[in-house]
Amino acid sequence: MIDWPSYNQSLVRRGQVLLDYDVLDGWDHELSLMNHGKVGEPYAYPDSFILLLGYMRAYFHLPYRQTQGVVIAHASTKVPCIPDYSTISRRVNKLDIKINEKLGNDIVIALDSTGIKVANRGEWMRHKWHVKKGYLKIHVAVDITRKRILSLEVTSEEVHDGKMLSKLVDNASSSSAADGGNHVKGVLADGMYDSNNNFRYLSRNHIKSGIKTRSNSKVRSNNCHARNMSVVKQQANLKIWKRSMSYGHRWMAETAFSSIKRMFGEHVTARKFPNMVKEIFLKATLYNMFSRMA
Repeated sequence: MIDWPSYNQSLVRRGQVLLDYDVLDGWDHELSLMNHGKVGEPYAYPDSFILLLGYMRAYFHLPYRQTQGVVIAHASTKVPCIPDYSTISRRVNKLDIKINEKLGNDIVIALDSTGIKVANRGEWMRHKWHVKKGYLKIHVAVDITRKRILSLEVTSEEVHDGKMLSKLVDNASSSSAADGGNHVKGVLADGMYDSNNNFRYLSRNHIKSGIKTRSNSKVRSNNCHARNMSVVKQQANLKIWKRSMSYGHRWMAETAFSSIKRMFGEHVTARKFPNMVKEIFLKATLYNMFSRMA
């Protein structure tokens, strides 16, 4: 049951974060660190301030010029100097944005992918002028308990989901759990991830596999043993297997996708692929920040 007063307060805190100019308190110190040993023109704006503008722009769906206008209207008396829109664009796309969630031991993750349009063209434009809109494919690993994204990869729409499993799991558990990182103990995924290679990878890393196998799968001597066992259990009684694996929690990945698309829209505004990737990572880290407030 949702605690509505707490949920309402978390929504209020989102607005506070998006317009929080407390980052200005360390302006001079951060700039001195960034410019130490730098060759060429020194930085005029700290990364924390540029990141704040990136978050603001992503959440409020602002073009870069309007982002500059918001800073002029709300922080002109606080900010030592105001960046123009081209500087905001250049600096946001140079930020080193990473998924850095540290949740500890015994994490179960759900894997899935979704498409994001590379342009905001409507269906009429596609049918009338036969314009191929194109999609990016976002692959994520989501912690099923806290609903946070632990790993994210962006590819073209042609890349098969199953090929991304090992990279997603590696990234989700890249840090040592003893050092405050993550230790993945289980993976939940649909039939797109069903392959001997993926079962072997999970078995080698002592990770419990919750991958739904194809309905026509056969037990074969040259198959991975872990996959053969999963085929036997699922074909004997699929409902019992789903309950034993808590397979229904795989939908937490869909919940993350739904939240991101409702908050940020279903398309990217960047035009170059590296900048599209940067924009998606920016939105994912902001989604995780909001999840921590809930």
